[in-house]
Amino acid sequence: MPSRQEKISIQQLVNALLDISTPFPPRYLHRLSDLEGAELESVRQAWPRIHPTRKLALLEDLEELAESDTLVFFDDLARIALDDNEPGVRSRAISLLWESERLDLVPRFLQMLATDASSEVRAAAASALGKFIYLGEIDEIPPETLRAIEDRLIDVQKSNDEPLVRRRALEALGFSSREEVASLIQAAYETNDPDWVASALFAMGRSYDKSWETAVLNNLHHPKANIQLEAIRAAGELELESSRRILLDILEEEAQDSEIRFATIWSLSQIGGEEVRETLENILDETEDEEEAEWIENALDNLSLTETGHAMDLLNIDLTDEDLLG
Repeated sequence: MPSRQEKISIQQLVNALLDISTPFPPRYLHRLSDLEGAELESVRQAWPRIHPTRKLALLEDLEELAESDTLVFFDDLARIALDDNEPGVRSRAISLLWESERLDLVPRFLQMLATDASSEVRAAAASALGKFIYLGEIDEIPPETLRAIEDRLIDVQKSNDEPLVRRRALEALGFSSREEVASLIQAAYETNDPDWVASALFAMGRSYDKSWETAVLNNLHHPKANIQLEAIRAAGELELESSRRILLDILEEEAQDSEIRFATIWSLSQIGGEEVRETLENILDETEDEEEAEWIENALDNLSLTETGHAMDLLNIDLTDEDLLG
């Protein structure tokens, strides 16, 4: 039996992209995966004629699909969109490449960070480079490539560029173990600007450096939602056991922003420990919100991984003790 994808010709796909008077059929989204050769070239030739509104909506839909379906691959389409005339489209194209580890993207993102006329695009490029810093920290890319990325982001963070671009550069640098990065994070944290403080907390969470514990704990009840949100996320990323009780208490609060609530649930799944599983299971039993239920189920799966990791750590400690005792 032919698949749904096989029933859609490349000409049908291009015609649908160009027809702004008709909503783009959702089932066509999968057809844009793994384009190559003549089919990719057909889309490339049609791309300048597609309405900007259609492009933006399309890239947003493809990003959502890529988050839920790990088998789709839109990198080559996204690379076409990197050259678009519309800043919003270029920015969306960068976001669509969020999982790509292709090294040839590094010089492209560095160029966009340095020369793109849009601060939105420069900020997106800075964010995208964060993944490659992480890859460098685990020795998955050449040291000289890592150094070039870090040098450029540090220069941007210290520059007179738009605050959004500089903050995204700092957030990307959160993955870096370079000595000077900690002082950049500290300086941002000590400002009175809520956006800079939030970015500093974001970077702290990426650092896996528990010396930031006090700063994170001090902001778990911050009155500014963006600061509280990043502190909650950082507590989970750093696996701060000292934050567990505070996070459990936050879940019990009545009026609560959904983003704060979801972040708290996920951070607890990263930390684990006493009362966490029982609390999440109770919330799951009580909730009538399908989105929240799905989020909690995913968090419980993640909690199982966390608990397995803790058990392995204890096993390693026991084995080490046996070795010491002979």
